[in-house]
This record gives sequence, C-alpha cells and structure tokens, in this order.
Amino acid sequence: MSYKDSAISFPELIKVKRDGGRLSIAEIGTFVQGVTSGAIQKTQIGAMLMAIWQKGMTEEETLVLTREMMNSGETFKWPEEWLVVDKHSTGGVGDKVSLPLAPALAACGCKVPMISGRGLAHTGGTLDKLESIPGFKVNQSVEQVKQILEDVGCCIVGQTESVVPADRVLYAIRDATSTVDSLPLIISSIISKKGAEGLSALVLDVKFGRAALYKDLDSARRLAQSLVTAGNKLGVKTGAVLSRMDTPIGQTVGNALEVCEALECLKGRGPDDLKELVINLGGYLLWMCGHSCTLEGGKTEIALKLENGEALKKFEAMLMGQGVSADVAHSLCSNETDYFKHMKRAAHQTELEVLDDGAVLDIDGLALAKVLHKLGAGRTKSGEEIDYSVGAEILVKMGQQVQKGESWIRIHHNCPDLSTHYSDLQTALVIGSLDKYKAASRVAEFINPDNLNMS
Repeated sequence: MSYKDSAISFPELIKVKRDGGRLSIAEIGTFVQGVTSGAIQKTQIGAMLMAIWQKGMTEEETLVLTREMMNSGETFKWPEEWLVVDKHSTGGVGDKVSLPLAPALAACGCKVPMISGRGLAHTGGTLDKLESIPGFKVNQSVEQVKQILEDVGCCIVGQTESVVPADRVLYAIRDATSTVDSLPLIISSIISKKGAEGLSALVLDVKFGRAALYKDLDSARRLAQSLVTAGNKLGVKTGAVLSRMDTPIGQTVGNALEVCEALECLKGRGPDDLKELVINLGGYLLWMCGHSCTLEGGKTEIALKLENGEALKKFEAMLMGQGVSADVAHSLCSNETDYFKHMKRAAHQTELEVLDDGAVLDIDGLALAKVLHKLGAGRTKSGEEIDYSVGAEILVKMGQQVQKGESWIRIHHNCPDLSTHYSDLQTALVIGSLDKYKAASRVAEFINPDNLNMS
C-alpha cells in the first residue's frame, strides 16, 4: 500500500501522538514508509518513538504499526505442506534454549526459520553464541534460508537486509532514545519479524524475574497476552510460556561455554532446567501447529528427539549448512569430544570458593552477568565486538549442600587480575539453611491463544 497521497507532514504526525492523539492507518503507514525509505530524519523518528513511549498506543494502533512494519520489506512464502514454526525469547542470562530447540523441532518434521538477535547489556544473543563456532555464518540471504530449510529443516540467522527493514532502523534508535521498554514498540518489533517469517505457529518465552525485562509475573503476563493477541490477529497461531529468570539457565554463562552446554543437551545430557524449557516450548509448538494432539504428546516427542540423537544430527547438518566445515561439525557433535579443540578458550580460569557451610539458596543471574559483561562477554551498544571465550561455569546446583572452601564457580577470563570483581561475584551466591530453599520449575504458566478474546 502506498501512502504518498497522505497530506500530513512528519512534524504534524509527531505532534498528533505527542498531544495524545490517535494515529490513523494512513498516518502510521506514512511514518513506517518514511522510516524505511529514509525520508524521515532520525531526529524525527526519535521524537515519534518518545511520543509513543509517553502517550502509548491503542491496541488497534499497535496492530497497524506491527502490520506496516511486517510489510515494509520482503516476507517469506513457503510450500503449503510445510509446518513452519519459531520461538522468541524476551532475553535472559544463560539462555541457550534456541540452540537445541530448533534442531529438535526439525527432527519432528517442522521447518524452523529462526531469525535471532545479538546480545545487548546483560542478555546474551543467540547469534553471538553461534558465531563462537569457527566458520558459522549467521548472515544468509532469503534464498539461502529457503535452501537450508529444504535440506536441513532449521536455520538460525540474523535479520536480512530485505526482511522488516523498518524494524532495523527503529530498533537501533529505540536503544539510543531509551524507548526500548515501550509496550507498543516491543510488540511491533517482535511480532513484525515473526509475521514476516510466514509461520504456522509461534511460541513466546516471556521471562520474568530479577534478570528479566519484566520483574514480576503480572507485568510479564500482560506483555505475553498483548503479544499473543497481536500475533493471532496477524494470522500467526501464537502462544506464550511465562518462565522464571532469576538464576542463570543451566550451569554456564558466556557465548562459547553456552554452545558447549547446548551440545551436551543435544547429546541427551545437559542441565535439567535447560531441558525443561526446550521440552515445554517445543512441545507447546508441536501442539499449537497441529503436529501433536496434546501438549503432553508434543513434550514427549521433543524429549525423545533429544535422547535418541536425531536432534543432534539436525544440529550437525545445520552447522554445515551455515558454513562450518564437516570435520569441525562432526567433531563438535561426536559423543566424546574436547570442545576447546575448536572453541576458543580464555587465557585464565579462576575458581571462587564458598565462604560458609550451608545450602545454595540463590545464584543471582543478573549480578553474574554484569561482571561477565565488564570482562568482555557482552556489549554496551550495537556493533561492539565481544569476547566469545569469556564466561562462567557454575559448579554447584540450587539446593545443594556445600562446605566452606569448596569451589562454586569457575570464571573464564582474559584479564590478568580478577580480584576487583571478587566482591560482586561472591554477592551473587546466597548460602543458608536448606529448610529455606524452595525448588521452583522454570515454567510458571502457559498462555493458550484459544483462551484469549480475539474479537
């Protein structure tokens, strides 16, 4: 649709929203087209984003913005017989779920064109993790994505130049203008990209807790319900899982280390909480897209693909499909391998000791991630280089009885002296009486699209 005949100017558009007005379909279309074509200045874009942040948008405005962004570039078209599914996470610490989930879904017969992002601040990015594997190429054209899906069934790639170009512009300016946490902008960014993928079903992993964007369950639920509504109204069967994000997922944080742990999960090993998330998210997708008759049946099938090695074979094929040599891919995916034969290892590994006897009551994922960020594992602004080898291995588990002097964490770092970070690292570990420990599942709640009012 063209909005070239719209008489309203960009400054007038900004004024409408600044003053709390409601933007029409044509006005939102004019704004998105101006963003995509470069006709609207970055200062004007920033002003509009701040106006949206301050005044908000109605559900209808948000839906129109999402649709216009989705259609601002090329959209994927697939063979009718394909079950095309994807997952999106709102970000966390140690979140390597996509790495085993995509190949597990492919092993079930689905097609998974996973468009992922890079890490910013304390949240690790899936693309950064994969780029720690020698030769892995996240930049693939639309035609290359189609070929990899035909040959393998899954791929994990960055946003292409031609898909949702409006979001690439808006996303960068949102970060620079402190408007990242605007609900309409969050919804339009996430759902526009997923809508452009031409999905049969989408599951959203909406996290809440200390190391999440939303700190409490109620606010995360409101976000999840808004996302689910927008996705379904745009024609994508969308559901959500609300998951806890206080402690790190699994036992590792940091790009290369998380790849190794994801491989362990694909080999039928790996930490229980990582497997729980993969099985629940994957099972929910299989049920939503009609592959499985029940949620439990979907979860059982995903668990089987992790245990019998079929998901691992898909991951190995995906590695080769995205540029990794056959020798390296096979070695990484072999049952017994030295991962650091291929993955970069940091120059130093330093272990910290438990300071008191007792049980592990808490490990603050956010505190740990902030230290690793300072050591080079994360980036402060888009485009910064990161150190793939920096990370942490957590050597204890929640609820475990430990003794003073026992090692609880191993930090992989390239700075000669870690001592300035000791205090911050030690405050991340909480030791106390075992009777104060309450085990909690990662998955708190499912939001079923059929239970929401889609009128």
